[in-house]
Amino acid sequence: MTGQVRGVQLARLLGQWHALPGRRRSPDYAALAGAVRGLLADGRLPLGVRLPAERELAEALRISRTTVTAAYRQLRETGHLASRRGAGSWTMLPGNHRVASTGLWTPTDDREMLDLGVAALAAPPQLLAAARAATEDLPRYLGGAGYHPTGIVELREAVAATYAARGLPTTADQIMVTSGTQHALDLVLRLALAPGGSVLVESPTYPNALAALAGRRARITTHGLAADAGWEPDLLLGSLRQTRPKLAYLIPEFQNPTGHLMPAALRESVVAAAHAVGTDLVIDESFVDLALDGAAPPPPVAAYDRHSRVVSIGGMSKLYWGGLRIGWVRASAPQVQRLAAVRVGVDMASPVLDQLVAVRLLADADVVVAERRVQLAAQRDALLGALARRLPEWRVTVPQGGVTLWAELDGPVSSALARAAEEVGVRLAPGPRFGLDGTLERFLRLPFTRPAADLVEAVERIAAVRYDLDRAGRQRWREPAVIA
Repeated sequence: MTGQVRGVQLARLLGQWHALPGRRRSPDYAALAGAVRGLLADGRLPLGVRLPAERELAEALRISRTTVTAAYRQLRETGHLASRRGAGSWTMLPGNHRVASTGLWTPTDDREMLDLGVAALAAPPQLLAAARAATEDLPRYLGGAGYHPTGIVELREAVAATYAARGLPTTADQIMVTSGTQHALDLVLRLALAPGGSVLVESPTYPNALAALAGRRARITTHGLAADAGWEPDLLLGSLRQTRPKLAYLIPEFQNPTGHLMPAALRESVVAAAHAVGTDLVIDESFVDLALDGAAPPPPVAAYDRHSRVVSIGGMSKLYWGGLRIGWVRASAPQVQRLAAVRVGVDMASPVLDQLVAVRLLADADVVVAERRVQLAAQRDALLGALARRLPEWRVTVPQGGVTLWAELDGPVSSALARAAEEVGVRLAPGPRFGLDGTLERFLRLPFTRPAADLVEAVERIAAVRYDLDRAGRQRWREPAVIA
């Protein structure tokens, strides 16, 4: 088990659980069980955590113990709770569930689901030809052991060339190939951040980065992004100078989830401030090639680095395909060697065949990037149009690039809306997944990585359940009856 949640803590997570959709048609115990399942679905309640005793939760929620007993019984019947006499009850999931790429636990057999929790594209047509060509390249590596801790030299040179093309001279010795961008982040954290170290992140930010930081028991402070403008320079630089974090994790290119693009002047100032206070910068460049509407990104953040304070991470997942587990780190050559030493305790190397596929795809990057930009611009516009027609009360800043919209809703209903949408075949990633402590309930991330028709249909379903939330109404907490 990962720990125990107390009654008052679970009550705070549950919030206004009586206000869930369909509340008037369901008994209290069913609404309570549904709310707990919702917390498990959006990752706010961990797996393997021990729930409070029935009496303790009943007192915290000010309801009868009978209601809690019935809710726990229903959770056991649906496979979301395991109990043992004398040991208590702890959270779990049914056997036919898996972890989706967003961190959400989802059924494996719901192929009709419109999954907007995943901000990733299907593979480009060039991938199959690249894979075939890679098998022809493979024989020259078969005579060796196959372990290349920093990556095969062909791929490191190809990645270094992409940085040089952006105006940042880079050698192969400054590149380490990893098994995806998340793996790159994990290795950097292992090297640069001691357990309990302080970290500054944007809010909102990438949920799996928060998960990686939680794994290091990091002390996290946040810089809130403005909905329309993104970073507030004075506040961001002030946060660096005042908190003096060991590390800052930033996404300056088409930030996930907001789509903001950090201006060049702020990039230079951030690097200078980080050097002055001794902060290392981890710059996530996952979306750097996905500029839309001709919005070319400024020079890389590392272009302003003179003291090896900037470590850049990127990969193939967003532009090419998530199933191709290739990422990389760009750092100084000595840092790359230290990362390779850390990697031995995690894995030995990335698959050679996958790296050869990546080499072939990078050779076709100009074609792939151009096609992806056209595709994403059309899908973004289709999503924006559907939202304007069906949910005009929502506020959306049109992103200059990337793959997601960050929508401000007409009320703090993100988690409830995500649970309701699941019932009509749309999976969403609610706002609290992108922040700390259950905040951002007024926001929702909407990726435009699916075909336009799917996006329009998804908005139709979301709009229907959003209006149902209003019609269902919010029940107030019932006052205790007075017996005189």
